[in-house]
Amino acid sequence: MRRLKWLVPTLYVVFLMLPIYWLLNMSFKTTNEILGGFSLWPTEFTLDNYRKIFTDSTWYTGYLNSLTYVVINTVISVTAALPAAYAFSRYRFLGDKHLFFWLLTNRMAPPAVFALPFFQLYSAIGLFDTHIAVALAHCLFNIPLAVWILEGFMSSVPKELDETAYVDGYSFPKFFVKIFLPTITAGVGVAAFFCFMFSWVELLLAKTLTSVDAKPIAATMTRTASTSGYELGLLAAAGTLTIVPGAFVIYFVRNYIAKGFALGRV
Repeated sequence: MRRLKWLVPTLYVVFLMLPIYWLLNMSFKTTNEILGGFSLWPTEFTLDNYRKIFTDSTWYTGYLNSLTYVVINTVISVTAALPAAYAFSRYRFLGDKHLFFWLLTNRMAPPAVFALPFFQLYSAIGLFDTHIAVALAHCLFNIPLAVWILEGFMSSVPKELDETAYVDGYSFPKFFVKIFLPTITAGVGVAAFFCFMFSWVELLLAKTLTSVDAKPIAATMTRTASTSGYELGLLAAAGTLTIVPGAFVIYFVRNYIAKGFALGRV
């Protein structure tokens, strides 16, 4: 019985890690070896796929572009969501529940619905193929999500904290930054995590709103076809590297995510 207790979780972890291992395994192979047959590890170990990514400006620029607009989006989304979430958690006004639900409906809509309007708008005002264009487009989905998450954390903070701070002479900005924000650090971490991950993996808007200067890595990966077919080893190496930023973010906010599950907002 004790062995079975450990066997099931172990098999589950192996099952989850198998695709990642297989992607990593392919990244150290040539395309010919990948297509040539099945093997659990590379028979001809090569670093050429990673070497090309780090030496070819088309590839490493794609990573820098993706990280740039993802970080911009995360900062804008969380910054804009904080005062909105505070208002929803502390005040009751006409139509507050309807407005809150309307915000969430934006998050429910598929990105394809907004691709063409964003494309025409940014082309008209000169924002097409810029990092800020993708970052602002992703805000349409990330700000409602961040507001929803942060509102749950803020509602768990007693209102007496606000009243005590005002009695002690704190202005609202000073109270919000020095007293209130430290109490919802976990919520900020959870909101930033989900904003980062959505913006990092989203492809349609990022590909539609960029062409050359701000082209993300995901768009670069879709253009690896040559006369001999797709460069599978190169694609696998690029895919492996795209996991790294998400893994780092998950590592640093893992405790906050657990707290988010406990509060019922994740």
